[in-house]
Amino acid sequence: MPDPTEGITDPEDLPKPVVVHVSRDFRRRRCPWCRRSCYRDARGRRRLRDLGDLRSGRPRELEVVYSKHRCERCKTYFSADLSALALPWAQYTVRVMELAVRVVVEDGLPYREASWHLWRDHRVFVPWPTVQNWVEAAGEKRCSVRRG
Repeated sequence: MPDPTEGITDPEDLPKPVVVHVSRDFRRRRCPWCRRSCYRDARGRRRLRDLGDLRSGRPRELEVVYSKHRCERCKTYFSADLSALALPWAQYTVRVMELAVRVVVEDGLPYREASWHLWRDHRVFVPWPTVQNWVEAAGEKRCSVRRG
């Protein structure tokens, strides 16, 4: 079956994502420093790109609502743990990052082809320099050119 997005060169022309709502909103959480139970002080919102929906052929984004807490004893703020979903400040989920590194390292694909593979087979658009950064950060691929 032909890919309807083949030939698209501008990421803005790709299909709009399906938004999935995820909650990490808790009334109380333990302080990571003093272990005291703390009430929710505020809520935060974060959007993460995830592996797409292959049936509809559209990408998927997670709309994560999470709780922010304040510890009265430590006088510090902390958020609900999102490390199972994504790294701090990341735009993509951990699943996307692991898949991208695995495609490059295990399958031996170049970065540009890995980027295309992620779109074609998983409906998540990741620019190839981002894939390159993830692989180099993982320390999996070594440069074969000697620098002198």
